[in-house]
Amino acid sequence: MRGNIYLIPNTLGGQNFSETIPIDVQSKLMSITYLIVENERTARAYIKSMLPDKNQQELRIDILDKHTDPLDLPKFLDAAEEGHDIGIISEAGVPCVADPGAEIVSIAHRRGLNVFPLVGPSSILLALMGSGFNGQQFTFRGYLPFDKQIRKRVFQAMVKDCRDGITQIFMETPYRNNKLLEELLTILHPETKLCIAVDITLDSQEIKTKTISQWKQERFDLSKRPAIFLID
Repeated sequence: MRGNIYLIPNTLGGQNFSETIPIDVQSKLMSITYLIVENERTARAYIKSMLPDKNQQELRIDILDKHTDPLDLPKFLDAAEEGHDIGIISEAGVPCVADPGAEIVSIAHRRGLNVFPLVGPSSILLALMGSGFNGQQFTFRGYLPFDKQIRKRVFQAMVKDCRDGITQIFMETPYRNNKLLEELLTILHPETKLCIAVDITLDSQEIKTKTISQWKQERFDLSKRPAIFLID
């Protein structure tokens, strides 16, 4: 028998495992030895905090980050061919969504391996739920491009989709959040609705929906806080 691939969610910050990570996920992780992670140090810390009795010396960890050679990816699944379950752990939230791992899952499907996504917190969906915006039609645009010309075209496309009633969801590197907010306040129509969701699931969580004209009256510091932006 071959092993399965389990997509294991992480918290969105903090140590509130009982509130955001189902007990079934914790139980499955307890039984898995082979892991694919983005950062070994933080992955081990996550496992140790949630499962202090798990023997970490037995773990077999492969690193999947921006430095990983794509040619190395297929061998990450060799353990599954030998009958071992493999877990893919996200740095935050769910694997493969604004997070590495999708190519591994694609390879798993090509090799006929079973893939099981496990339930956990998604900042994208939680922000959409709390925004009051259209949840029937929405587009997640991920991290916005850095190039000014491409970025301008993306903003134009988002505005067009908003006019068609399609909620636009996007994000930015935390240290650039304030600059992005300044851009939005400059380029968007005063009556456009903007939702900003920060520190989702944490004690410091804030989800606010206002028009651009209302946001211009606010003093809201987003620096170094994980945030999701939505416009409608």
